[in-house]
Amino acid sequence: MSHLLRTSRVFAWFFLTGLSVAIIISSSLYLYLRPNLPPVEQLLDVRLQTPLRVYSKDNRLIAEFGEKRRAPITIEQIPTIQLQAFLAAEDARFYEHLGVDIKGLTRAAVELITTGEIQSGGSTITMQVAKNYFLSRDRTFIRKFNEILLALQIERELDKNRILELYLNKIYLGNRAYGIAAAAQVYYDKPVTELSLAQMAMLAGLPKAPSAYNPLANPERALIRRNWILGRMKDLGYITEDAWSLASKAPLTASYNTRDAEVDADYVAEMARAEMVRRYGENAYTDGYSVTLTVDSDKQQTATEALRAGLEAYDRRHGFRGPIGQFDIEGLTPAELSDKMQNYPRVETLVPAVVTSIDDEKNEVKVHARRLGPGVMPFETMTWARRFRTESITGPEPEKPSDVVNPGEVIYVKVDQLPQIKDSEAESGSESAPTQAVTELRVSLAQAPRIEGALISLEAKTGAIEALAGGYSFNQSKYNRATQASRQPGSTFKPFLYLSALENGRTPATIYNDAPIVFEDSELETAWRPQNSSGQFYGPTTLREGLYRSRNLVSIRLLRDLGINTTLSYLKQLKLPTENMPSNLSLSLGSGLLTPMELARGFAVIANGGYDVQPYLIERIEEWDGTVVYEAPKTILCDENCDASQTQIADAEQSTSEQPPEIEGMTLPASAAEENTTEPRIMQRLADERSIYIMHSMMQDVVRRGTGRRALALNRSDIAGKTGTTNEQKDTWFAGFNHDIATTVWVGFDQPSPLGRGEYGASTALPIWVDYMKVALADQPAATMPRPNGIVNIRINPETGERARPGEEAVFEIFKEEDAPSPLPAESIRGNGDNGNGDDLSRQIF
Repeated sequence: MSHLLRTSRVFAWFFLTGLSVAIIISSSLYLYLRPNLPPVEQLLDVRLQTPLRVYSKDNRLIAEFGEKRRAPITIEQIPTIQLQAFLAAEDARFYEHLGVDIKGLTRAAVELITTGEIQSGGSTITMQVAKNYFLSRDRTFIRKFNEILLALQIERELDKNRILELYLNKIYLGNRAYGIAAAAQVYYDKPVTELSLAQMAMLAGLPKAPSAYNPLANPERALIRRNWILGRMKDLGYITEDAWSLASKAPLTASYNTRDAEVDADYVAEMARAEMVRRYGENAYTDGYSVTLTVDSDKQQTATEALRAGLEAYDRRHGFRGPIGQFDIEGLTPAELSDKMQNYPRVETLVPAVVTSIDDEKNEVKVHARRLGPGVMPFETMTWARRFRTESITGPEPEKPSDVVNPGEVIYVKVDQLPQIKDSEAESGSESAPTQAVTELRVSLAQAPRIEGALISLEAKTGAIEALAGGYSFNQSKYNRATQASRQPGSTFKPFLYLSALENGRTPATIYNDAPIVFEDSELETAWRPQNSSGQFYGPTTLREGLYRSRNLVSIRLLRDLGINTTLSYLKQLKLPTENMPSNLSLSLGSGLLTPMELARGFAVIANGGYDVQPYLIERIEEWDGTVVYEAPKTILCDENCDASQTQIADAEQSTSEQPPEIEGMTLPASAAEENTTEPRIMQRLADERSIYIMHSMMQDVVRRGTGRRALALNRSDIAGKTGTTNEQKDTWFAGFNHDIATTVWVGFDQPSPLGRGEYGASTALPIWVDYMKVALADQPAATMPRPNGIVNIRINPETGERARPGEEAVFEIFKEEDAPSPLPAESIRGNGDNGNGDDLSRQIF
């Protein structure tokens, strides 16, 4: 008995000693680790690394930026049975323990001692919250002890439902899905509330091993895991026997679902991304911001497609440049052909395909398209493919398929018809069941254009960007030509010169001589002999006709008459950049440099009646919970008493004067420093409304009677515009508008070079503009500028610009009251015409 007592005392002593040592070690670890533990309050402020999402103004997804897919959700939005599925899988005693499950920890400790690592883990949901939000994923004892301490602290400060909500929003569930809401979309393309019991159990099985139990990567193991969870739910009383039986027999229905962009607007998306990073740094990618832009999804999609179609049309006119690659196809199986084709990327709607055979008799080519397989390319889709030699010279028209391609050549094609399975009735009179016929893949020959372009469409009265396309393919080139390409505007510059003339006493009836002129320049080896694009000269011409027929000699004489400094000062008044404008007469022909955005803004000023306007892209920014952190201020067009707002305007201009390279040339509405302002943007008048009204009339004639006649296809009376083509046809333009919308299109090569014989703004840029405006103006009423006071209609002689005498052939012209031609009785005694149209006749002609 005494031996038993002594033994018991020894064991008791060892037990107390061990317990004391454990308490001392634990206390030491606690005192050592506790100062480094983060406060639980941080949990409530931690961003869930939700991606940045960009939407059109009609709430269609344009782009998503960020590595993690997440959609935060509250616990009230999650069905109870889904919560129970996670509890059954991860922590059935969650509502009973204080953050630590002793049984689980004991099991994990035994595994650590016996195997050197923790295999099954002993983490409760609270411990996983601690690990996911604050701690590393190192499987070490120190990290586990930190996890325990932090879990106990979390349980003391947060209620169970809040902890579970944090867990379900943070947990990784495979395929870049973080949180249950994102996983429901990725695997089932449904909100959480619409999942079946079997689908809920499947999601609950993912946290343990998102790869091993993934229904897409390992469906068999995922099925076993799902059914085990369903069994646990039955054992715990969460579901009935019948529900378990039905759900456990359900087939796997998971598939990979991502929310693709609903609008093709990569250049716009990049502009928004760059602006968000400028405002919020790298947090823009993880803090769950939703950005609503000013672009309209239909207009934006049309802009992208119209630009691509126009560039492709130009490219076809100048011939086929040949294959993009070639390899030996002999003996290759369809699978091997598919492997080879993976080396050739798709370019937007253009699909690479290898020529497998040619049949000149049937006039068709067999191809194997990337990811689409075998197909047929009829010869009628290849007749455009004259061999390219130069931009102005092509080879003869092909007569058969072998004149264009050879077997083994890799080309681009466009898909005309995908393979389809169709039911076809048996022969007439037969009662047999219908059979299934498979239609073949049909494609047409294409090629990726080397030509580039840009389209910008602005709401004229506010500057809101309604559509923007910065090139043929963002994936090929991220260079945004709409905002970054400084190019010569050519004749699209002339309306600003003519507007300056109208502001300085000239009228649409002022006469200038369209005749040869020679300028000697000491800096040039030869004299400058400008001429019209036709090479002809037409004599005395009114400014109206000079503009709508784009007469270069009229513009040169007009600039010489006005004065270069006067004109440059007026351009500054219109807030057009003049840093890259020449101080010589070539300015009249648009030899300065402007980006398409800068030119579009200038035409928006004309379109809206003469008011300042600043383009902007971002309409609203919201945080992940819907809190609005920025909203674009309203734009107010101001005629009088605008001085009170001058300081605000000056500050806004100064804050946006230095742009980061990625958005150079693009002014957004507010800087980060003023993002919470609610003050409206006051836009002052920059040009006399009567001069603008007359300019509208003159530019409408460009469409009705001049170089922009192709725009008549819109069948609208409110369209005005101007074509533009630079020297040697290196840049081509069309800028057009009505009173509500101003749209500019540029077409050219990135490295300036001639576009080729017969290519002008009217043949390259204008068709793109028309295709876009057909949609932009669909179902919209005519929008014309109201006629201001102080405008008169006078019957004039079109040859002299003077009032017409009775019986003379005459036309009606509009004038400012003070600039109208003198009444007839005074004409015979007027010497220098100072009170008429403001010009000396000899100066006008010579």
